[in-house]
Amino acid sequence: MHELLKHAEESSLREDRLKFEIGDTVDVHTRILEGNKERIQIFSGTIIARGGSGTRETFTVRRIVAGEGVERKFPVHSPKIAKLEVKRHGRVRRAKLYYLRDRVGKATRLTERRAKVAGADQAE
Repeated sequence: MHELLKHAEESSLREDRLKFEIGDTVDVHTRILEGNKERIQIFSGTIIARGGSGTRETFTVRRIVAGEGVERKFPVHSPKIAKLEVKRHGRVRRAKLYYLRDRVGKATRLTERRAKVAGADQAE
């Protein structure tokens, strides 16, 4: 039975994998249908959680709007997500950043993770 479900889910998985990690600041481009017109709406924020597996995999993005915290869950394999742009890479030490919910203002900022440079350890 498990193999049947796995086989059925394979057709719904994304071909272009979204590359992001917890703590990244991202822009999620979402397709919105209004009548017969389609437009793209951008939701910007920090990824605070990722969960599930297969077609049920989701990620949670949090941002502050007019002083209020707003969180939104997105399915990773949804065709409604046009693209995901990573703006900053945050340095974190845990898988879920729920502690950011209790923080206000500058305390919500994460330190930036530096990209690994090839050959940096071979200086001179």
